[in-house]
This record gives sequence, C-alpha cells and structure tokens, in this order.
Amino acid sequence: MKYLLMIHVNPAALEALSEEERNAMFAAHDSLTALTKESGELVGFAALADPANTTTVRVRDGVPAVTDGPYIEAKVFLAGYYVVDCETTERAAALAGMIPDARYTAVEVRPVMHAGGTEM
Repeated sequence: MKYLLMIHVNPAALEALSEEERNAMFAAHDSLTALTKESGELVGFAALADPANTTTVRVRDGVPAVTDGPYIEAKVFLAGYYVVDCETTERAAALAGMIPDARYTAVEVRPVMHAGGTEM
C-alpha cells in the first residue's frame, strides 16, 4: 500500500533551530531517503516552497480568480512529503517517525487511494 507522509511545519519552530540543528535535520532527511531507497519503499518525495510563493486559484461561476498567497492563513503549513510503499500502516508510521521534522511538529500518514498519471 502506498502512503503519503505529509510534513507539516511551524515556521516559528524552524526559526528557533540553530544552524547546526537545521543541518542535522537536512542530513537526517538524506539518511531517510537513502534508507527507503535501499529498502525499495521510497516512491518519491518533494520539498515545497514557502507558502508566500503560493498562487491560489478559485473558480466561481466558471471564472477563475487567481490570487497570490496560500488558501488559508495558518501557523502550520505543508512543507513537503514522501510517498512510500509499505506492507503495513505501522511501517509507514515508523518511517514517518524517522522524518526529523516530527521532532518539532507533525507528520501525517495517509493511505493513497488512487494515483493517476505517472506510475507512483
């Protein structure tokens, strides 16, 4: 089963980290990526840009309205994700616990019901 491991970040928590702690976090992401590649569980991953770089599109009465900024103002935002293919939800949760951001904020584990387009 494929799982989406969504990394939710509180910018204030990240800003409170020292440069050494941030570097350790990036190194831990590299380690997790290597581990899941070796095990064959990694399907893909992405780090997302800051929400300030977001464009939001709403279609009302058939007319798209494009605005700068995120859909909602929030203290926590989706910063990135991993897609993994695991035998069990427990294994997906264990991998989510290895994501270094989980020490400071939350990582949501959600089963992927359907993946269209390119093979996930």
